[in-house]
Amino acid sequence: MSKLVIVGTVAFDAIETPFGKTDKILGGAATFIGLSASQFDIDSSIVSIVGGDFPQEYLDLLSSKNIDISGIEIVKDGNTFFWSGKYHNDMNTRDTLATELNVLADFNPVVPENYCDAEVVMLGNLHPLVQSSVLDQMTTKPKLVILDTMNFWMDSALDDLLQVIKRVDVITINDEEARQLTGEYSLVVAARKIHTMGPKFVVIKKGEHGALLFHNDNVFYAPALPLEEVFDPTGAGDTFAGGFAGYIAKTGDTSFENMKNAVIYGSTLASFCVEKFGTERMKGLTSADVHKRLLQFKKLTQFEIVLNDNL
Repeated sequence: MSKLVIVGTVAFDAIETPFGKTDKILGGAATFIGLSASQFDIDSSIVSIVGGDFPQEYLDLLSSKNIDISGIEIVKDGNTFFWSGKYHNDMNTRDTLATELNVLADFNPVVPENYCDAEVVMLGNLHPLVQSSVLDQMTTKPKLVILDTMNFWMDSALDDLLQVIKRVDVITINDEEARQLTGEYSLVVAARKIHTMGPKFVVIKKGEHGALLFHNDNVFYAPALPLEEVFDPTGAGDTFAGGFAGYIAKTGDTSFENMKNAVIYGSTLASFCVEKFGTERMKGLTSADVHKRLLQFKKLTQFEIVLNDNL
């Protein structure tokens, strides 16, 4: 069984959408990635930091999913990272109401010794120097390094970001970020330019419009599953990344063909995430739920094209 190291935030979120609002609830990129990847029954570890205000029940939840939490540093006299946001009616745009770094401001990740040889590393959205420091701790070269980032780091730490991008195999960003990073409007051209920066595979997430996977001249597109209700998009991108990384860690196959499957699994898991606030839907998700939705995905995407010479 492959080991998966997940680096990112374990945090508090407060969310408001057209369907309601929450007080502080469990959030953070590493949390969503970990819960998603746990569906594949792999040996995973979260590297993060929380304050003394972080409830033990949340740590117990992660442990109950067979996620190693020895890499989560607890600063007893500190406060956990907190983010608050409000989504617009289209659910595609949001306003950040508050960002409190708290203990995250001084985060120096320490990968647990028995995970320094992990085959797959998932670098969640953090400062590029933090992401680089994790790669420096790996004692053997990982089979696959996946990086997620955002426009904030492109604005504030571009040189550091470009340095860590050189060291990864897969980058996952959304369409707006791909355009900002490359200065190209066409996502095909943008992906080609990102390839020259280092990553062999480029995943461009398009929210409710699915995701694109690029490798050399190969392109694969996976739609998002049409849903009756979308309550909260928070963490959907991280859930996608967790499904993608978890599937690769489970199968051990880093070919383009297998990554197509990883994209489908990531999209499937993300479709659950948005159905309730925060991590609520992911907490009780079963393999039967996932299998049923995968069949829906298959029905949505597979068909025989009839080639008629007379047309």
